[in-house]
Amino acid sequence: MKIISIQNNLGIPKYRQIILSIEKAIEAQHLRKGDKLPSVNKVCLEFTLSRDTVLLAYDELKKRGIIFAILGKGYYVKSTEVSIKQKIFLLFDELNIFKEDIYNSFLEHIGKDVQVDIFFHHFNIDTFRKMIGESNGNYTKYIVMPTNLVGAADLIKTLPVADVFILDQTNADLKSYPGVHQNFVKDIYDAMKKGQSRISQYEKLVMIFPGFREPLGMKEGFLKFCADFNIAHEVITEFTIRDICKGEVYVIPNDRDLVRVIEKAKMQKLQLGTDFGIISYNETPLKKVVENGITTISTDFEAMGKIIAQMIRRGEKKQVENKSALLIRKSL
Repeated sequence: MKIISIQNNLGIPKYRQIILSIEKAIEAQHLRKGDKLPSVNKVCLEFTLSRDTVLLAYDELKKRGIIFAILGKGYYVKSTEVSIKQKIFLLFDELNIFKEDIYNSFLEHIGKDVQVDIFFHHFNIDTFRKMIGESNGNYTKYIVMPTNLVGAADLIKTLPVADVFILDQTNADLKSYPGVHQNFVKDIYDAMKKGQSRISQYEKLVMIFPGFREPLGMKEGFLKFCADFNIAHEVITEFTIRDICKGEVYVIPNDRDLVRVIEKAKMQKLQLGTDFGIISYNETPLKKVVENGITTISTDFEAMGKIIAQMIRRGEKKQVENKSALLIRKSL
């Protein structure tokens, strides 16, 4: 049984005809799991093709998880699931409610013919390196959250450059890659400028910024706002032993610190929104109701997932700055 068929003047690239031939052979059960494919040299000779053309076809099938290669022996059928047209590697920093929103939105808009494998590096460069190394060459697309990891850009550059997308945070070393990101410097600056009339009723801004997981742009935008508008301010790395002073507004990127500040205020019998203020980062449903409403600066995480899914579906290569907004509530 002839596995591969190539026709001239068909209007379909020859590497694509090889892929379609193998898919049809699998669907017709002429090829089964574990069966060996015609060698690259055999296909080249039979159809007068370049090795690059045949390798391009086999490489795409390999990325989709349909075939695999054994060095020195050839290519074999790995899976008979040919309905999967793309196999996507998705590397997040951690699982939280915001990343869950991105992920669910991405799955909703990417389509049913796509397999998405999700991994987490937990802000660990060794884990990041392992994930990138083990995935390299096994996926049609790579979506990566590099966060603040030193050395992440160099590892990302080992992946197939045409297949990589950057999500959430980017930097100068990754400016050539398409993706969807937040502009943390601009977002926090513009949001606080929008809320300036309320902020001006307080005496001091305090940012709680541990600096490990939080994007550095948050701190940069905060300091720029305070300098431009001559506002008394302080950046602290932890809140644990601090007392809240009346007239302070706390800018809080981390929700654990948000809980600590609210608990301390109750111990000190301070009224949120009157004695002191809070601006939290990243919107969640609970922040609409906790303490009669927490003011937030937040991007639209569902939009982030939708946009990057649409970029992949449409074959678009662009850099999109996701929109952010200030949601003013009783805490300010």
